[in-house]
Amino acid sequence: MAAARRLKRVAASQPGFLTLKSSVNPADLVSGRRKRVNKNKKKSWNKHSDINDVEEFLEDVRHQERTTGGLLSEKTDDSLFFLDVGQPKKAEQTEEPVDGGKRKGKGSRPLRIDLILQHDSLVPPAKDVLAYQQPNAKKLRRIAQKAEQLAAKGVVPRRQRQLLSRRPVDRTVKKAATEANNNPDRGYYDIWGQESKDSADPWYLQQTGKKQVKRPEKLLQKPSVLPAVEVIAPGGSYNPDFFSHQALLQEAHDVEVKKQKQEDRIERQLAVNKEDKATEETVLREQVEGLVEEEDEEEEQEGASNDNEEEVVVGAIALAEKKTERQRKKEKAEKIKEQRRQADRKQTDQQQQLFQLRSIKASIKQQEQKTKTNQIKRKAKQEAEKSQPRRLGKLKFQPQDLEVQLSNELAGSLRQLKPEGSILKDRFKSLQKRNLIEPRDRAKFKRRLKVKYVEKRAFKEIA
Repeated sequence: MAAARRLKRVAASQPGFLTLKSSVNPADLVSGRRKRVNKNKKKSWNKHSDINDVEEFLEDVRHQERTTGGLLSEKTDDSLFFLDVGQPKKAEQTEEPVDGGKRKGKGSRPLRIDLILQHDSLVPPAKDVLAYQQPNAKKLRRIAQKAEQLAAKGVVPRRQRQLLSRRPVDRTVKKAATEANNNPDRGYYDIWGQESKDSADPWYLQQTGKKQVKRPEKLLQKPSVLPAVEVIAPGGSYNPDFFSHQALLQEAHDVEVKKQKQEDRIERQLAVNKEDKATEETVLREQVEGLVEEEDEEEEQEGASNDNEEEVVVGAIALAEKKTERQRKKEKAEKIKEQRRQADRKQTDQQQQLFQLRSIKASIKQQEQKTKTNQIKRKAKQEAEKSQPRRLGKLKFQPQDLEVQLSNELAGSLRQLKPEGSILKDRFKSLQKRNLIEPRDRAKFKRRLKVKYVEKRAFKEIA
């Protein structure tokens, strides 16, 4: 191969030899001189430089590495050459061929597709550097070096001191002997059951997060005892009884009366009192307010200022007085006497309570009875609230209006019955009443931009 490359170089040096990708102009060869080009730029250097010999050399090196695992010049003679002693004689076949005269080794030959996909390169794969890297290796190495230094000095780390100071666990408890598999009286365990046996330590299961979370008691409890579909009153039938229909009308009437009373109460609260209305006299008084100065007000102000001056003088004199030692002793004696009198009164009350044990027991019994009664009332109230909608949001639940037909609107048959209400609205109100969703209002549509009406030119021409 080297000889062939040498022949190519010699042929290329001849004046009449042209390569397929030659950067030399034939006209320059005829004239006897080569064209001078600038190679001061990378683009010009790549364009006017012949690197075919270098590429061939590198390709030859890569081919040797793929086929032999290295360069042939570095291989030993024993790995490159072998002694040919001829083909060994085949042993005579004493048995008849199997499977219709076919050879035995033909079935073990690999397929051609497997040979194509087989890895035939002897170059080892690139080493994955990331697989050998360890996160925080420098920090861990520094910690290990520091631990070795402390161990050399005889210093025990804090974590190890804590482990040594812990009380040793008594592990002398004998484990329960496992029962034999052939024992018919042993407990039955269902492998397909939902509950799993926790054989490990409960503290270990809790810390490692492998313990199942305890389901709350109210998880499967319904938020309301009301049924999903409430049956309407008998008076709401298409052909109801007279009394049932009248009872339903009375119920609807009570609801309307309650609404009307609430509206009247709001109007009364917002109404303006007649006495608070402005009259001509009050208007005139407001207009002349502050323009007329009355002498009475000035006199009142002067009298008030004089009184304040007298009070200031009296106060100053009172502050200037100082108690004598006799007065202070008298006040202290009175204070001690008052404290003793209160202590005696308290002791007397405690002694009197000894004779009131019967009445105290009666009062305690009465208080306990009152507490039990309050508990019963509270439980009854809680049971009653289960059937009532709770306050889940900022809006209060508003019950749906009763769908009632008057006596003259009743139909004689189902064919003449007119549908009323909405099934979707009824289900929505039922979800709110059963505390499954919070009460909501219909979203109000707000137009961002005003609608502008413009007459087109064609319409103006017609008009």
